[in-house]
Amino acid sequence: MTQSLQAAIENFQPLLPLGVAFSGGADSTALLIACHRRWPGQVVALHVNHGLQEAAIAFEAHCRQVCLRLGVVLCVQMVDAHPVAGQSPEDAARLARYKALLGLAQAYTGLPALAGIAIAQHADDQVETILLAMGRGSGLAGISGMPAHWRRDGLDFYRPLLQVSGQDLRQWLVMQQIDWIEDPSNINEKFTRNRIRAKLLPALQESLPQFRDTFARTAMHAAQAQAVLDELAQADMALVCKVPAAQPQIKALQSMSRARQANVLRYWLKTYCRTIPSNAQLAELLSQVDVCRTRGHKIHIKVGSGFVKRQASVLTWYNPAV
Repeated sequence: MTQSLQAAIENFQPLLPLGVAFSGGADSTALLIACHRRWPGQVVALHVNHGLQEAAIAFEAHCRQVCLRLGVVLCVQMVDAHPVAGQSPEDAARLARYKALLGLAQAYTGLPALAGIAIAQHADDQVETILLAMGRGSGLAGISGMPAHWRRDGLDFYRPLLQVSGQDLRQWLVMQQIDWIEDPSNINEKFTRNRIRAKLLPALQESLPQFRDTFARTAMHAAQAQAVLDELAQADMALVCKVPAAQPQIKALQSMSRARQANVLRYWLKTYCRTIPSNAQLAELLSQVDVCRTRGHKIHIKVGSGFVKRQASVLTWYNPAV
């Protein structure tokens, strides 16, 4: 069931002190104020200025005013979020934002140091993420949506509002007579996520009023199934790799079913090589493994951001740019 903001914050048990990603928009404003009221003096606002719009200066000024009224410390970092060749604007902004948030938290000089960062993505964002994953033909990992908690570089990251709708957050702010700013990029329908928000979510609301809850259950089931596959992949890594080298042995892979090969190779590439293969790349790799029956058979194919090649009896991966 979707929750109210109050219930979500009551159920939220982060490590303190807590950084809150604060853009000045409705969602992050509601999260910042709710967290500040529950843990006064234990919350720090973290603002990332992407520099992508003329309004970015006004956004930062608004955030400073809000934090001044609340008595909340505000940390700001300017980033260059322009995409590079082959990168979408959304991905560029997301990567720059998380890198900046991590840097802000690590650079915070207050005592004690920040233990975690809360991000205001909510139930509608989760549905949009799942729909985007389905549109790309993603597997269980994509359909699992965004996790409510994860750990990276010594910090805990949280999404405590994944069971709260965006409309409920705005209604709460209106009742509290609290202003927020609207980012004009959020209504620009050249971005797929914004088209989903503008066109699909209203249709889902009309046809399936409980869609946020049902999508949340779907994400939970997918995450559980993915966890089982990851456990199997970990066990299979021990079977196909000689310790301590994380290099799959070709003969060991050939003894497995194609589906099991795909699972362990995808896990190997993601966990040990830090890269994600496309469906076509993984299919080609599986085909090459299947026909690799002689000493002279070579494997050297593009996979993810690098290349998989045969080295004697094992597979290795490398990125020539690193």
